[in-house]
Amino acid sequence: MKRIILHSDFNSFYASVECMMHPEIAHLPVAVTGDPQARHGVVLAKNEIAKQYGIKTGETIWSAKRKCPDLHTVLPHFDEYRRISQEAFALYNSYTPRVEPFGLDECWLDMSAPGMTFSAAEEFANMLRKQIKSEMGLTVSVGVSFTKSFAKLASDLKKPDAVSVISDTDYTEKAWQLPCEALLYVGKSSRRKLNEHGIYTIGDIARMPQEIMRSILGKSGVMLHEYANGRDSSQVEYAAAAHDVKSVGNSTTTDHDLTTRDEVCAVIYSLADKVAGRLRKAELLCSTVQISVRDKNMVTTEKQIKLQSPSDISNEIAEAAMSLFDAHYSAEITPVRALGVHTTQLTSSGENHQTSLFEDVEKREKLSALDSARDKLRKKYGKSMVNRASDVNI
Repeated sequence: MKRIILHSDFNSFYASVECMMHPEIAHLPVAVTGDPQARHGVVLAKNEIAKQYGIKTGETIWSAKRKCPDLHTVLPHFDEYRRISQEAFALYNSYTPRVEPFGLDECWLDMSAPGMTFSAAEEFANMLRKQIKSEMGLTVSVGVSFTKSFAKLASDLKKPDAVSVISDTDYTEKAWQLPCEALLYVGKSSRRKLNEHGIYTIGDIARMPQEIMRSILGKSGVMLHEYANGRDSSQVEYAAAAHDVKSVGNSTTTDHDLTTRDEVCAVIYSLADKVAGRLRKAELLCSTVQISVRDKNMVTTEKQIKLQSPSDISNEIAEAAMSLFDAHYSAEITPVRALGVHTTQLTSSGENHQTSLFEDVEKREKLSALDSARDKLRKKYGKSMVNRASDVNI
């Protein structure tokens, strides 16, 4: 069976999240920075526009603003980055149990399966890229290859919002001409030592006798020699057990401010439907539903409610979310710019669960059967095949 490994990497993750949270700055050069007052005044991340000015991660704010006087700086919101990262990993986990994180914004996915080809994997990677863009409002670059190291390398070939493939038949053509530091685990120190020995490209590493690589970098040199020659046998580790996934959610920034309850209801039901579908695919149930509401003044608040019984039913999650909105907000008073529906306290659907004395078991069974039928139709004919009537005008 051919190994098919994907590497998914969010583009300019911190800065992209900030631009998603504050769309009014998305067209500007943006840098996420430490607090100058706390002596942490350096660039932590920058968006694609800021990159065009040559701004580098780690340089001082003062230096960055010399390059780009109009640079817009924002402080980081790490809780938000972690939340979105968890959402992304829950999505990846719904496709394969072999998901290995590489920081908050990167991971490997092992999509190896009988009959899986690089062409099919490229098609899947493009679907995944589009799904993340549609559901999360962020972009990823995805690399497809036969080893982890080349999959990581492939994800760096085209940015942003792209898919690249390095196969077992063209890696010498696509990878060997690249600088040695493009290979996984070649840092500044390793690059300097390699350059001192006339080694400048990945092809140079591959063609160099292994013993010479060992003499330059020790065991790391041998490892890099294997990677460069496509002999990276390291496995993509299994994701944590399902109950260790902290949350599954979805959010969206609407193209216009929502000013009526009906508009809010349509968006919330659409989000809840997507979230419930992902729960079912991952064989998870949620016990708590949370909504996040950002108004036209960019003020974001969150409320949550505990369900009577653990659920993956679209209607139950949507109704719980709407009950929270009705209890705490009014779109007529303060127009809504963005909405999110999130589920927490997740458990495996295979576990035994305490049922409520007050729940309508027959109604729940009918709703669950309806969801299952809709899932089957969407799997066979596409996600847009079956939608709620309220989704038509979203």
